[in-house]
Amino acid sequence: MTDLTGQTLLCLRTLAEKNPASLETYVKLGGYSAFKRIVTEKTKATDIITQVKASGLRGRGGAGFPTGLKWSFMPRYFDGVKYLVCNSDEGEPGTFKDRDIIRYNPHQLIEGMAIAAYTLGARVGYNYIHGEIWQDYEIFEAALHEAKAAGYLGENLFGTIFDFDLYAVHGYGAYICGEETALIESIEGKKGQPRFKPPFPASYGVFGKPTNVNNTESYASIPWIMQHGGQAFAELGVANSGGTKLFSVSGHVEKPGNYEVKMGTPFVELLAMAGGVWKGRKLKAVIPGGPSTPVLPADAMLLANMDYDGLSKARSSLGAGSMIVMDETTCMVKALHRLSYFFYEESCGQCTPCREGTGWVYRIIDRIVNGKGKMEDLDLLTDVSNNIAGRTICALGEAAATPVLSFIKHFRPEFEYYIQHGKSMVEGTHDVAN
Repeated sequence: MTDLTGQTLLCLRTLAEKNPASLETYVKLGGYSAFKRIVTEKTKATDIITQVKASGLRGRGGAGFPTGLKWSFMPRYFDGVKYLVCNSDEGEPGTFKDRDIIRYNPHQLIEGMAIAAYTLGARVGYNYIHGEIWQDYEIFEAALHEAKAAGYLGENLFGTIFDFDLYAVHGYGAYICGEETALIESIEGKKGQPRFKPPFPASYGVFGKPTNVNNTESYASIPWIMQHGGQAFAELGVANSGGTKLFSVSGHVEKPGNYEVKMGTPFVELLAMAGGVWKGRKLKAVIPGGPSTPVLPADAMLLANMDYDGLSKARSSLGAGSMIVMDETTCMVKALHRLSYFFYEESCGQCTPCREGTGWVYRIIDRIVNGKGKMEDLDLLTDVSNNIAGRTICALGEAAATPVLSFIKHFRPEFEYYIQHGKSMVEGTHDVAN
């Protein structure tokens, strides 16, 4: 567990408690009170969506789409079943925030999903949890049993006609299932591959029915918003980036872990919370939002604020908030080699540009790392990457191309040196990629 000093705990507000994952702890902190009030007072769905829109909450899984706007896409008048899905399929390198919500504050996620279900008219929900996470899956299952036994899930909740059942679905570890339509396919028992869009899940989702999909952190933010108001949540952050954000800080820092801070927090403050760059070394580069976001050199990162607009201005993006810190000993060629292998292995193979392109990218970088690279390989890497991005059904193709283009853009001399000398500029050091 990280040092809580300087953090603003909303999604992880139970962290300081003795038994953070228990129902008793959550109720003691006011948990489920917002959900009970909404249901018993028969709060209008439009009023809830208005508060969520006012909060400035944007998707915390990477895309950053406004949550309230997404909710408004769900059909209000529909006679059949509607579904609610939580995307807890956290499979990108350096991303580990959602599992901490499930591990330490599962009931806030359950309450957030229950409020969303009431708002959108869903009666059945699924939390799709990454297949390589067993302990947290079991914790969430236990929380579901607690919530149902206490009357927060099930039929005729709080003596009303509202029913909501929530189930945990254990995935199989495929990164592609983090894409919402591939996740839906997996829930249905099919191979996890993305669907063409449109139609979008709001009109054709789980079993062909209207479905809302949000990230774990997005749902976990809802109870606080409904307790304190959308405006209060918005004021915690900055313009276009309301509330708090969980950042998974890893790599060359003294205290890696999850840090929940206000949106707009300067990078230098977040780095200081994580103990600074380890062993007193110099900062070289940072991947601010996960491998699918552009890497930034130290000079750009040190001036950046951690919010959507701040990182966009720095020519990167917030992504899922998976901040990978690299110090002066890092070989950027080897780091890209590791990332390119991940995207190559995790391509579902459905789209030719991604299936073939990620293989080409990995093999070219592997050739460079093994001392057989040519100068023209750098232009070839750029060309192949540009022919992956924007030519696939889902965004994985874009995600695979982004690190290649940004690493070469900012650290081209290091790649050229490796090709010319058959070894790294930082040969003999222990870098973040190994």
